[in-house]
Amino acid sequence: MDLLIQLALNGLFNGAHFALLAMGFALIFGTTGVVHFAYGPVYAVGAYAIWALAALVGLPFWAAVLVGVAFTAALGVGCYLFIYRPFEISGSPPFVVLVASLGLFIVMKNLIGIVFGTGVKTVDSVAYNVHFVGNAFFTTVQVGQVAAALLVGCGIALFLRASRYGKAIRAMADNREMATVIGIDTTRLSILVFALGSAVSAVAGALVLLRDGLNPNMGFGAVFVAFVAVIVGGVGSLRGAVIAAFLLAFVQSLGMWQIPTEWQNTIVFVVLFGFLLARPSGIVRRA
Repeated sequence: MDLLIQLALNGLFNGAHFALLAMGFALIFGTTGVVHFAYGPVYAVGAYAIWALAALVGLPFWAAVLVGVAFTAALGVGCYLFIYRPFEISGSPPFVVLVASLGLFIVMKNLIGIVFGTGVKTVDSVAYNVHFVGNAFFTTVQVGQVAAALLVGCGIALFLRASRYGKAIRAMADNREMATVIGIDTTRLSILVFALGSAVSAVAGALVLLRDGLNPNMGFGAVFVAFVAVIVGGVGSLRGAVIAAFLLAFVQSLGMWQIPTEWQNTIVFVVLFGFLLARPSGIVRRA
């Protein structure tokens, strides 16, 4: 019983982490149509920036997170303006943008290793508590992941439904050409969603820095699970992406009961393959 409780807790906390990543990726992909595989390294660079500000510069962790989130948002905007936007202007087909995204992924991943080294980076200045449910346990950081997912999810939902920019983003996600015809500045909105999506990834990066530490390969797993969550949840649906993120986390966690941990990504891929066969439109179908 304690093992099942631990696996359920792991699924909940990993699901919150996956949900943060999926929301940021879904916001960018669903609105602009750019398969932003460099989202993974952007998330990693944001986390490393927070680590550098806290561990090397000596900023309080909360201040390092604020600066790191702003830096990551700017980095995401830079990816759009200097990598993807020129292809949009030239009318390049989507697969060209996809190749550019993969190239950017490789360059940024290698730069992380060159600049920060390959060792695991941690922050020791932040203390957290460990709580027990029987013999199962969880930490304050993991509770923070659930709280962050709830706050960010509610904030994004409120922004999309109640603000003028949010309604314009929804219109652009539904039909970009029609949005342009009625006078919506799609370039400005693309900049906005790249900033928001990247900022959300930095929040996830700050929490995983406290929970697990950082390594140069962390971006691959992040963008992989975010991409699968968006496809399984239904492209264009933030709610679907969040549901799929928790589904993947619970399936992964329960799979670890009988399957070695190195097969985690395989479990995610099997879930994706099954959904593509049985329900290709995803969990939440768009109207």
